[in-house]
Amino acid sequence: MRKWTIADVMTTDVVAVSRGATYRAIVQLLAERRISAAPVVDEARKVVGVVSEADLLYKVEFAGAVAHRRFFPTRRRSPREKGEGTVAWELMSSPAVTAEPKTSLHAAARLMTEKGVKRLPVVTEDGVLTGIISRADLLKVHLRTDEDLRDDITNEVLLRTLWLEPLVVDVKVSNGVVALRGHVDRRTIASLTVQLVASVPGVVAVDDHLTYELDDTDLSGSQWHRSHPFSTTGP
Repeated sequence: MRKWTIADVMTTDVVAVSRGATYRAIVQLLAERRISAAPVVDEARKVVGVVSEADLLYKVEFAGAVAHRRFFPTRRRSPREKGEGTVAWELMSSPAVTAEPKTSLHAAARLMTEKGVKRLPVVTEDGVLTGIISRADLLKVHLRTDEDLRDDITNEVLLRTLWLEPLVVDVKVSNGVVALRGHVDRRTIASLTVQLVASVPGVVAVDDHLTYELDDTDLSGSQWHRSHPFSTTGP
């Protein structure tokens, strides 16, 4: 079953600024493009930081309170120091929290939550900017139609992954909620079906009505279970 990555939903038309971009130019760019932040890149288009509205707001917060300008590129700058900045490298937050195109959607969402950021510059293995992904981009998977979700579940999960005939499990989708009904031979298959369906991008919830013939949860070490095509162990 194909797993979606941030490459499937990221924005490739990335607005970036150079390290020498001026404060006024950055403010104007964010306003014109209706975005709240932009990656800062070097001459090789490698991401060196991110400048956001929050970084720029320090200029307003500390207006009139600036005593002198001191910048230390090797350490994180304080809010007051950012308030004294005039170009991107003095204003940006660094190092930037980034992700690679192959990063899964759930991993990207978890990273945003853990780091408290609203967007991630997407970079190649050597750090070159190739896209950007926002919280709104991650939510795009829930714009998939119910019909699209049902086709994905039937073809990718039931047929290609679990080798189940379509008539064995009935799939109905309404507003992203998937109802599963049917009868399978083993409890492990029923549980795995629900787990895989829940992991399909765009599924909101799974309403599980599957029944099974045999509770095989205690047979994991038996010769019978090891012969199952989805088992990772051998006889």
